[in-house]
Amino acid sequence: MNQIDLLYQRAIHLQPLTIEEAVLLYETAPLDELCMLADELRYQHVPGRYVTWQIDRNVNITNVCISGCKFCNFHCKPSQQDKAFVTTIDQYLQKIEETLRLGGDQLLLQGGLHPKLKLNDYETLFKELKRHYPQIKLHALGPPEIVHISRISGTDYRTTLTRLMKAGLDSLPGAGAEILDSDIRKRLSPGKCSAEAWIEVMRQAHQLGLATSATMMYGHIETPRQRIEHLVKLRDLQAEKPEESYGFIAFIPWIFCSRGTVLEQEGVKNRYSALEYIRLIAISRIILNNIHNIQASWLTVGTQLAQVCLHAGANDLGSIMIEENVVSSAGASYKMDAEEMCQTIRDAGFIPLLRDQKYNPREWPFPKN
Repeated sequence: MNQIDLLYQRAIHLQPLTIEEAVLLYETAPLDELCMLADELRYQHVPGRYVTWQIDRNVNITNVCISGCKFCNFHCKPSQQDKAFVTTIDQYLQKIEETLRLGGDQLLLQGGLHPKLKLNDYETLFKELKRHYPQIKLHALGPPEIVHISRISGTDYRTTLTRLMKAGLDSLPGAGAEILDSDIRKRLSPGKCSAEAWIEVMRQAHQLGLATSATMMYGHIETPRQRIEHLVKLRDLQAEKPEESYGFIAFIPWIFCSRGTVLEQEGVKNRYSALEYIRLIAISRIILNNIHNIQASWLTVGTQLAQVCLHAGANDLGSIMIEENVVSSAGASYKMDAEEMCQTIRDAGFIPLLRDQKYNPREWPFPKN
């Protein structure tokens, strides 16, 4: 038995691979074999022919940000008063009403690193939203925002998370991970937290029992090895979580969209290919032996490629996203409603299953014909 076959055997028994072993598979294993292995592992983690999806709305708290991300066209500097906004309570309530009418159960609340919005401002916001709509789930902020809020509020990460949870935070997105390499992050986002800080926020969240997700944005200045190192860091962090904690419920990789970004102006364009995305989905399923759900990002790669990924380790297609502004501002243009999502899943040979953020099944929120 050759070395590749030995690694296949270890992976199918959910044994953790080293970085070197994972790089070897990622760079040399035939794609069809990786997909077959990932598909088999998918059914170990998530038995049955169901593919999950959800209905939520991505609302930006603010577009003011001091992180200086070179891949983001959405943000503005604090000095750009003609462009700057902070979403008002009335605007939130209008958006929630529309979200509920469209069958949604959650707001994905994200924004920039605003220099003047402190912890008490977010506590007030979350409490007010829950006072009006206690049934709406708040999947909000992310490690970079937790680090920033903690720094300007004079609190540690655990205190910040605890207070936000008491105010109504239901789950923490894996936003702002990009590539978990501090040198890469300094080049991409000079004002954003380090890889070590991102990991520490998630460690604290897991110890507090907060449900989280993990992400990767790839295809810019990182190397294939750095992608693998990113995945291994997520797996190792997941292995630390308390047994009763949710930890990382899902992993979501997406491609760097370059249109109009500072990175594009610097000569860094999207290095995306369909086969490479399938390979990344498959190796993610193989490396992440302790994270059950792998999501294919139809928003950035399109529905047809996402369907292929459902046979290469992915078991989830994420949200129909009633509203999304950040990725679309850099060139992502795909859209889908609830019926199209269900049909996309059926056409790929699976059964659509509407879920909530914690991957519990939801009742169909629309009138049945």
